[in-house]
Formats: sequence, C-alpha cells, structure tokens
Amino acid sequence: MNKPLMQIFGEVLFDHFPDGSVVLGGAPFNVAWHLQAFKQNPCFISRIGEDDTGAAVQAGMENWRMDLSGLQHDTKHPTGAVQVKIEQGEPSYLIVPEQAYDFIDTEQLPTNTAADLLYHGSLALRNSVSRQALAHLKQQHRGKVFMDVNLREPWWDKAEVLAWVDEADWVKLNHLELQALQAGSVDFEAAMQEFLIKHRLQGLIVTRGEKGAVAINTAGERAMAVPVRALQVIDTVGAGDAFAAVLMLGIHLDWPLQLTLERAQSFASGIVGRRGATVQDAGFYRSFIEAWGL
Repeated sequence: MNKPLMQIFGEVLFDHFPDGSVVLGGAPFNVAWHLQAFKQNPCFISRIGEDDTGAAVQAGMENWRMDLSGLQHDTKHPTGAVQVKIEQGEPSYLIVPEQAYDFIDTEQLPTNTAADLLYHGSLALRNSVSRQALAHLKQQHRGKVFMDVNLREPWWDKAEVLAWVDEADWVKLNHLELQALQAGSVDFEAAMQEFLIKHRLQGLIVTRGEKGAVAINTAGERAMAVPVRALQVIDTVGAGDAFAAVLMLGIHLDWPLQLTLERAQSFASGIVGRRGATVQDAGFYRSFIEAWGL
C-alpha cells in the first residue's frame, strides 16, 4: 500500500547563471523534483506566471510526470527569477521581488490534505499572501512539518522565521543560519541542543559545507556525515536542496538517522558535479534508487 503523498510548498523559479545559462529551480521545486525521481509522487504547491517561463515550468513538470494539482497560474505577476553569481566557488543570489510564487492563493490550494509530511522553506513566505496559504495548509495538515530554512537577504525576519520553526517538527539549516537564529551560544553542539529543545523539535539537521552535516533528535541520537573526497564540483547551487530531499525521504520511510544523513550527503555530493540544482537525466538517480531499494 502506498503511503500518503508529501506536500512541498514554495517557490519555483529560473536561476540565471553568469555564462547565460538558465536552469529551472527554487528550493521547494528542487526538493519536489528529486522526490519525484525517487518515486514518491509529491504534490508541489506553487504559482507561475502566464508567460514563457511559466509554460516552461509546467512543461518541465509534465515531462517529469509531476503532480500538477498544486500548480497555480497568475495573470498579474511573472514566474520567479533569480540572478546567480559564483564567487570563490560559492553562489550568491539576487532574488527578484513580486513574483508569482509570492501570491500562492489559499482558495486555489489542492483539497487533498492526506499528506503525512509537509515541506516548506522561508523565502516563499516573504509575502503575506503566500504566508496565509501556508497557514491554511498547516491548519488542515495532520502529519509532520519539515522546515528548510533559507535565509536570503533582505527577505527574512528573525521573529517570523522562529515562529515557523516553532510550528515545525523537523528543521534543516546551515551553521551560519543557526548562529543567526540562536543568539548567545558559542559552542556548536550546545547551540544545536538548545535549538532542538527550545523549539520542541523532533529533529534538527545542520549543514556545514566542507565539514558535512550533523543531525540530532529527541531520542538522543546524534549522526554525522561528511562529503565524499575528491569531488568534481561544478557548482554548489541546489546541494542543500538535494540534501533536504533525501532527509525528507528518510523521515518518510523511517530510515535510521545516521543512514538518512549518509544517504543525503551522498546524493548532495553527486549534485554538485552537475550544473544547476535539478537533473533531467533519470539515469542519474538510478544508482541511488537501486542502492536504497526504492
């Protein structure tokens, strides 16, 4: 019997790279894309403009056989766009305001609320319209909530982000975001424990770039994983989203915490060898699907 589907809420956009290439992305979209490749059939909830890029988003989802029931259409606002710069191997982002994903409409949300796992980030909540839509989803939701913190200047407010953390069961963020949200703790391990307890989380995952990632949960388990050495790194755009997708998979399928973290790190290590955050070659996923018994 198939488990209830996962719902993924948030932005879909096109990343524009310095070399002129354009890649479909947005953290929630990337997560949904990977989960679809992993045979989970998530419901992706977002909004696109009535423009060529919006048509490209829908065509990409159709070609990937993704569920379109949560994809809304906006006649007033354009499909999301981000200008990406790569500096010393790390991406930086110019995120355009007033995009279609800022206006996800509560009235147009899918009626299926049977999901056992709801994912959202923080960028798509910069506008009150999309915030209201997510709040409505949470009211109807009976499963776990996974929050992937993505602090993008100037599009975040500490009090708001922490309020969403309080409503989550699992939270993923990087070490700099932990420092920004958890004032006063200089010791990394202590800061993680304090954050987990203070916000009554089931689990917390903190990524640390080259140092890998650390996860803890309320059962007292601690897991750690480091990137594969001698990686071919083309760009790191979307590595965190790839990591989050496998975390979602592990939570959904009840994998042990250490195994979940190792598999998430392995998959993220594969993504950095590709341009952009999504891979349109189904063969790329095959080795992971076979190794993980999906």
